[in-house]
Amino acid sequence: MSETTFPPSTFLSLALSLTLCTQAFAAPAPAGIKPTGADDRPLNLDLEDGTLKDWKVEGSAFGRQPIKGDTVARRRDDMKSNHAGEYWIGTYEIAGDDPTGTLTSVPFKVTHPFASFLIGGGSTELNRVELVRADTKQAFFKVSGFDAENMRPAVVDLQPHLGKEIFVRVIDHQIGAWGHINFDDFKFFAARPALPNEITAAELARQAEVPPADVVKYAGLSPEEAAKAITLPPGFSARLFAGEPDVKQPIAFAIDDRARLWVAEAYTYPRRAPEGQGKDRILIFEDTDGDGRFNKRTVFMEGLNLVSGLEVGFGGVWVGAAPYLMFIPDKDGDDKPDGPPEILLDGWDFRADTHETLNTFTWGPDGWLYGCHGVFCPSNVGKPGAPASERQWVDAAVWRYHPTKHRFEVFAEGASNQWGVDFDDYGQCFIEACVIPHLWHMIQGGRYQRQGGEHYAISLEEIRRNERARNPNSRKPTYPFFYDDIKTIGDHVHWAGSKGPHAANARSDSAGGGHAHAGLMVYLGDSFPADYRGKLFMNNIHGQRINMDIPERRGSGFVGKHGADFANFNDTWSQTMNLLYDQNGSVYVIDWYDKNQCHHNNVEGHDRSNGRIFKIVYGDTKWTPVDLQKKSDDELVQLQLHPNDWYVRHARRLLQERGPNPKVHEALLMILSENPDVTRRLRALWALHVTGGLTEKIALAQLDHANEYIRAWAIQLMMEDRNPSAALLKELARLAKSDPSPFVRLYVAAALQRTPVNQRLEVLEGLLAHAEDSQDHNLPLMYWYATEPVVAQDMKLAVALMTKTKIPLVRQFITRRMASSDKVASAGR
Repeated sequence: MSETTFPPSTFLSLALSLTLCTQAFAAPAPAGIKPTGADDRPLNLDLEDGTLKDWKVEGSAFGRQPIKGDTVARRRDDMKSNHAGEYWIGTYEIAGDDPTGTLTSVPFKVTHPFASFLIGGGSTELNRVELVRADTKQAFFKVSGFDAENMRPAVVDLQPHLGKEIFVRVIDHQIGAWGHINFDDFKFFAARPALPNEITAAELARQAEVPPADVVKYAGLSPEEAAKAITLPPGFSARLFAGEPDVKQPIAFAIDDRARLWVAEAYTYPRRAPEGQGKDRILIFEDTDGDGRFNKRTVFMEGLNLVSGLEVGFGGVWVGAAPYLMFIPDKDGDDKPDGPPEILLDGWDFRADTHETLNTFTWGPDGWLYGCHGVFCPSNVGKPGAPASERQWVDAAVWRYHPTKHRFEVFAEGASNQWGVDFDDYGQCFIEACVIPHLWHMIQGGRYQRQGGEHYAISLEEIRRNERARNPNSRKPTYPFFYDDIKTIGDHVHWAGSKGPHAANARSDSAGGGHAHAGLMVYLGDSFPADYRGKLFMNNIHGQRINMDIPERRGSGFVGKHGADFANFNDTWSQTMNLLYDQNGSVYVIDWYDKNQCHHNNVEGHDRSNGRIFKIVYGDTKWTPVDLQKKSDDELVQLQLHPNDWYVRHARRLLQERGPNPKVHEALLMILSENPDVTRRLRALWALHVTGGLTEKIALAQLDHANEYIRAWAIQLMMEDRNPSAALLKELARLAKSDPSPFVRLYVAAALQRTPVNQRLEVLEGLLAHAEDSQDHNLPLMYWYATEPVVAQDMKLAVALMTKTKIPLVRQFITRRMASSDKVASAGR
């Protein structure tokens, strides 16, 4: 059967018609009736008096209430208060999530059969609004928010209570994330009102379904007791490598070329101290006798401020301490700074949610330093002194920084409060997240589901291209034409119940422990049983455990299966932040260790006295001394074949530090051309690239390789500088049209986002001809992200692509984009 085609004018008419849609007007909400007191005076239950008259305050959460105006919209671009009138209750708006308290109205008689009020905020039962009978003091109706600021109406049937006295109780008893409540506008109604976006009976029923509370054996153990309390699969054991007082507040760590642990202690968190008063420091721990516990501890640097990320390499230490990404030089390796920190980048936010600022640094296979950044830290990053026009916006993202070219990029955008990134045997990037689903396969140029906020332009070129779409009252360079984002690869979540992630805290043992994760490790060591290789390990904060997910290839990407939890610390104070494997394949885990599990702004709200580092070992794995800096270039090349990726990564970085060497390139080319294992060929390809030995001729030849990973990575590496040659563009067009692998087509689509817009058409035509990609997890959206600027730039080409594409979603989005453009009319000329 031949495909039905339509003339361009048909699609153009459709696009134009979208701009002329008839506006629908909702019927006005019915007017309510104010309850009255014993003296027949209307009560201030709608807060429009501007005070808390007729209310009793307990605790600190309701101080300086009510709120006037929509303060939510001023601080968030994705939510509003939806309050009625001028005034409303919003406990976050004054003091954040930490204060707790109760707000109780005076009693009043039920004079009408129905009532409604507005509620928003946190979803746990600790944040709720209750209606209470005054005679029995029993709550007969209660409802919580939905982890959203937008208030929604709750309608209550009061017929059983007509003539009785009741009162309203607004409760804010939760601290930490979404530990607040919004309330407004209690009114009576003579008949059941029909209100827009009303909380449904089904939603109320789900709120009443509470999973059983978790039973955790311990809380507040000593370091030695904590190590003994850890449960692991058969054959594994946990040892205390270090504990307080030797280490406290460990927030980040790295392992150097001698297998020493560099650990950042974060005493300043959650608030950056005044300049010169920082208390954070970096320690070095060594185990020189192999007994599994440190026996040498060195203070590398003190006086740092709000440290959150750490990595070593290139003659120094890379440190994230908002607002800075810094480099602390130690060229002679004497474990003493050669001088003050060098500020590489500034503009990282340090005032908002500092539990999600720049974090979990790691060296990528391409030689860049990778890190994560959360969703509610509005950062505008650039070199010191750079004007706004040379700065890249960053909130939810995986970012990267080149250590010698000193270039900064957003690698992929979206997700939520990610605090962990790693790469598998094939160079695929995975992260974990909090609140939203936890598992993500990050593709260069991908736009991913966000917990909140708008998507933004991820390159300076894209920022300039979309300048007209920017909100003039916001610094954020929004990107409104993405239209949809890529979703999680996980086929499960780690929280239980149907009330959402926060309501499941301490009630999610059966599902994996809860929504909050920190640290992600793709295990590529060589001492665990073979079944563990390539699995994704992530720490679960509320579940005091290490989850394990299993990535399986599907289409152009992966699906993440739920594996058995790897470890349980059996201690509610345990808060493991990151985990890394060492030269022997054993795994180190840093534990922040604190009774409080949630971020809040109270500087005194964290226990500064403790911290732990555990070492997890399989069987009788022995510790071996190592110093890769003493290895020759030849030896470092041969380490690219090692079964433990710790050696591979460190050796590759050392070769990168040493610079181009023809003999190194010759040896790597031998591996690339002759080794039968594709993972070893990939390692050779990456090492050639980072040492300057991957010429375009060599890279172009890889585009004919039999393996899809080799072809894909050759594309990404050649596009690093955003300047494709004519030969590469020709090859991209060929691959787009005829490569059988959806994985390769994914990399072609990613490459197009780094290609000048006026050079994309032929490649796009090839990609959009693959009808089989229509249902792929990634490809329709990645194709759209590459297509959108072509639509915006040339409407005639847009119409041509719309008539040819075999991807329905792309056709739909082209139509939508044309309808939003001021250039639509030019297409018909």
